[in-house]
This record gives sequence, structure tokens and C-alpha cells, in this order.
Amino acid sequence: MARPRTPLLSTERIVGAARALVDAEGLAAVSTRRLATELGVSGPSLYNHFRTKDDILEAVADSVSAQVDLSMFADGRDWRTALRDWALSYRAALRDHPHIVPVLARGPGRRPAGLRLADAVYGAMVDAGWPPAQATSIGALMRYFVMGSALGSFAGGFVDDASAYDPADYPHLGQAHLLAERQELIDERAFTTGLTALLDGLAQQYERLDTTAP
Repeated sequence: MARPRTPLLSTERIVGAARALVDAEGLAAVSTRRLATELGVSGPSLYNHFRTKDDILEAVADSVSAQVDLSMFADGRDWRTALRDWALSYRAALRDHPHIVPVLARGPGRRPAGLRLADAVYGAMVDAGWPPAQATSIGALMRYFVMGSALGSFAGGFVDDASAYDPADYPHLGQAHLLAERQELIDERAFTTGLTALLDGLAQQYERLDTTAP
């Protein structure tokens, strides 16, 4: 009987293993030696696919960008609805992989999925009548907002010890110790509130545009 063979090493296997490691332990856990151990291969074999650890992390970041739904920009939804639905999908992807956000925050660079994402948002805004410069600003604004929401929890930043909020020093933080236990609800509501306010503001600007001008 033939002996079972080790599965062939591939870019997809390496990226999948690295993403799982980042998700479980953070960016610092990733090294070529650790990845080789996880994959059951020798360290030098990784270099047939990636030159450096940073290249692997770039690929992990791009694999997360590829999880963001872009269909709303091509199925006839109006620009505001498309932006909202995209922002929700984008945030969901980052929420599932929060440790890779610092790499994504550097910008798309040469990452294909990241560039497709930027192209889809920009193209949809221009097609909707936004001037190119403002379409660029909208893409940047949405990225700041969604990325910022994924970098940390507002509610989770407060300790659950009521004694930390002496009313003599912090007269308006008497309930702050309750925030952490309601973290998911508070952060979700904050994101929804901010997204609505952002889109409302853009809609007001859009109404002032002369979309009939050449």
C-alpha cells in the first residue's frame, strides 16, 4: 500500500494557515518557522511561494479583502444603499479578522483584492455623478470609518469596576462600568449611528451637485 503523501504546498495553503495563526494569536505569532511547523514542511519550502514574512502577511490581508462583498456596486442599487451595504460587509470581514487590520490599514498597495475593492467604490461613485476628486474622498472617508471601527472596541475600553469612576472626578461616568458587558450592542449601535450620519451628510452634498454638467 502506498504511503500517504504530505499534501502539496501551495500559496492557498500557506495563506490559510497564516490567516488562522493571525486570527488565533496575532501578527507577532507569524514566522516562517512557525508556519512551516503548522504545515508540516521545511522552512525553505515556503520561499518557493513567498520571499518574506511580510509578503505572507500582505497575502493574508488581501484574502480578507477578498471576503468583502462588492456585488452591490453592479446590481443597480443606488449609490447610498450600495455604500451602506458595502460598509456593513467590509466591517463584518474586519470583525472576523481583527488582528490583520493594522496591515490592511497601510492601504491596498499592490494587493489585487484590495485594488478591486478601491476600484469598485470609486467607479460606482463616479458613475453616480460624483466628481472624481470627491469620489476619491468618499472612498477614503469610508475606509477611515470602517477601519477605525475595527481597530478597537469603544465599550471594551472601559473597566467594569465602578470604583474607577469616582463621581468627584468623573461626574458623568456613573454607568461607565457597565459598558464592557454590553460591548457588542454598544459598538454595533455606534457603528450604525455613525454610518447613517455619514451617509446623510453625503446625501446633502450630493443634492447640491450639478449631476447634469458634462
